[in-house]
Amino acid sequence: MIEKIKALLSRFREQILYLIFGGLTKVVDWGVSFLLYYFWGEAIEEMVFLVHAANVVAWAAAVLFAFVTNRIWVFESKKRGFFPVMGELVAFAGGRVMTLLLQEGMFLVFHDWLHINAYAVKLIAAVLVIIANYFISKLLVFRKKTNDTVSGK
Repeated sequence: MIEKIKALLSRFREQILYLIFGGLTKVVDWGVSFLLYYFWGEAIEEMVFLVHAANVVAWAAAVLFAFVTNRIWVFESKKRGFFPVMGELVAFAGGRVMTLLLQEGMFLVFHDWLHINAYAVKLIAAVLVIIANYFISKLLVFRKKTNDTVSGK
């Protein structure tokens, strides 16, 4: 039985790590948001833009955290050097912006126009965004090529 579990863990290692670090990414997102809400205190109630500013800062921190963890532990990128790593970061952030727009589009259609419960839309959007982010990262950002070298060529 233990051997079967080890085999399953080995076979789905990437997906398991992706989900673990995805959960931690959400903790970073919420943690930064709530810290900023706390430090800005009552000003947040008076200046609505501060909520959006906090969310943008939290989203950026979460994307950066996700990039580092996905690059190192999930997809084990072998690219080295400033420009190859920055290329991955730009592609990664671009993919995250695309899935953010997907989520916002889903809210516009399903919540705003069709009046479906926001929690239901959020749940469905989260599942689709997680799946889309995984494939964007795997197939576009951290794709493995047979000629990849340590120098990032």
